[in-house]
Amino acid sequence: MSDQGTTLDRDSGGPLSGIVVADFSRVLAGPYCTMLLADLGATVIKVEGPTGDDTRQWKPPQRDGESTYYLGVNRGKHGLQLDMKNPDDLQTAYRLIDTADVFIENYKPGGLEKFGLDEASVAQRWPRLVHASITGFGTQGGASLPGYDLLAQAVSGMMDLTGSADGPPQRMGVALFDVVTGLHAAVGILAALRERETSGQGQHLSLDLLSSALSGLANQTSGYVGAGNVPHRMGNEHPSLFPYGPFDTNDGQLVICVGNDAQFRVLAGELGRPELAEDPKFSTMPERNRHRSELRGIIEDVLRGRGSDAWFRQLREAGLPCSPILDVAGGVDFAHELGLEPVVYAGSDDDAVPGIKNPIGFSRTQVSYSKRPPGVDQDREAILDWLAQRADHGTGSPFEQTTAE
Repeated sequence: MSDQGTTLDRDSGGPLSGIVVADFSRVLAGPYCTMLLADLGATVIKVEGPTGDDTRQWKPPQRDGESTYYLGVNRGKHGLQLDMKNPDDLQTAYRLIDTADVFIENYKPGGLEKFGLDEASVAQRWPRLVHASITGFGTQGGASLPGYDLLAQAVSGMMDLTGSADGPPQRMGVALFDVVTGLHAAVGILAALRERETSGQGQHLSLDLLSSALSGLANQTSGYVGAGNVPHRMGNEHPSLFPYGPFDTNDGQLVICVGNDAQFRVLAGELGRPELAEDPKFSTMPERNRHRSELRGIIEDVLRGRGSDAWFRQLREAGLPCSPILDVAGGVDFAHELGLEPVVYAGSDDDAVPGIKNPIGFSRTQVSYSKRPPGVDQDREAILDWLAQRADHGTGSPFEQTTAE
């Protein structure tokens, strides 16, 4: 796509430079996906309805009056507010999609049909467009279910798996399946763009929280569909590995992860109990799992002789996977200590917003954090001017051709 001289068209230097994304999504799954695409250089136009993205009101916490929930998943985007019940705004939506490579939305199933933006209408009007739809539970039996992450945690089995063995089910501390769905959406969009290079055709992508949740449960759902095993809450225990989890020391807990017999031999030696690795009850993973209660008692008897930090340093130097249990602040600080530089600033120096960096590192192209999350309708004039310029230069409607009647 050619440079028409506006900030929206400038070469970002990222691997997705030149890709235009019309982002009609809200809350977390869609915005997380499109933030990743913006980080990688795509031009993302965030379209909000008359009341704005719900997450703008999700406070606390807040930074200078703005919700950090909203700020955390919307950097790099250009903001435009549209009321699609207004004919002029609906035409603006069409003009935006005219110039886009990707159209992403998370409306309720059927919610866009009255605007001519349902799957069939989009495919006919914009046959080269990649159209991604995110729902909570699909478009058939679950079409009427609201797409909240907590509901997906509840019905997928995640809550039943989370918490103490003798306690009630627990939600996770983050809307994980929204994030997983956003990641799946980004992968699907990139795949569809790649396929379009050879076929010349766009396509519709459908994603839902429950399918992403069942996929994300990985070994737990695999154990059920492959072996009929219905897992149960085990607190911090792992169903297939031991020692694997937090263990008591004399001033707290230390997480130790033993994934094979060789690592267990190292642990036994560091604990001053090398004979444990030769004991038939503990020498193999299946036997350690069978005798985990006895082995836990032996390990914690030794660990209680010193503090967590001392054990962490010793076991880490021995090459054993282990870690202290930190709060979120400690986690960010630990990443700093490791040289991972987890915090980035989006925007110019005078209004930059801190956030967590995109975790993908490229050796040649770059990740961009040049634009802070937009305010409501912040970039209207620039976007409308950009759309007009693209139309004047013949690039405004690259996908207008429809199939023959």
